[in-house]
Amino acid sequence: MTQMALPLRLADHAVFASYFMAGNETLVAMLKDLASGAEAQGCWVWGAPATGKTHLLQAACERAGDRSVYVPLRMLGAAGPEILEGLASRDLICLDDMGEIAGRADWEAALFALCNEVLDAGRSLVVAAAMSPRECPIALPDLQSRLARLATFKVQELDDGERIGALQLRARHRGLELPDDTAKYLLSRSRRDMASLYELLDKLDLEALRAQRRLTIPFVREVLS
Repeated sequence: MTQMALPLRLADHAVFASYFMAGNETLVAMLKDLASGAEAQGCWVWGAPATGKTHLLQAACERAGDRSVYVPLRMLGAAGPEILEGLASRDLICLDDMGEIAGRADWEAALFALCNEVLDAGRSLVVAAAMSPRECPIALPDLQSRLARLATFKVQELDDGERIGALQLRARHRGLELPDDTAKYLLSRSRRDMASLYELLDKLDLEALRAQRRLTIPFVREVLS
């Protein structure tokens, strides 16, 4: 998708079909509606690291296509707030890692102007952060007031059973079969945050393709050793 002046690509896996939404069904439904052009101000999405916030924002942009733009503030914070110019023409603006620029006067002023343009024009804004709007250290009261009007959703973390389901969904999305026993073995041999588990699955996918092997416990044990 075209990204105004932002040289960014969405991750290939970041689509709604590959997101295991246990406990987050209402949030996913809203993001799908926004991506499809529903008239709503948008929402603030928050939660612990590696719970899928970036995945959801990118999935919304993937579905909305050229009507949207994804802005990773962690990556672009050093570039300066000028990168926000012109983005209000999009129907859906997704700002990731809001906490990265909170407290920076130049960024907050530019974001306040962007929020005014977007929301006053009836377009939608989705913001993601590690904390709730009330906890985010935004210094500009007007910006905080604007963002507080957005619907707020906390991304629910997965339990072990749901982590297995999420791994198997990602595996199917990549054309792999991940048996229950292999998935349980991965959980017992890896950090349990989904970013680490998905990274391990990526490695196993590559090694399985090279070796023309299935994801059995012996093969996984061999790769991990």
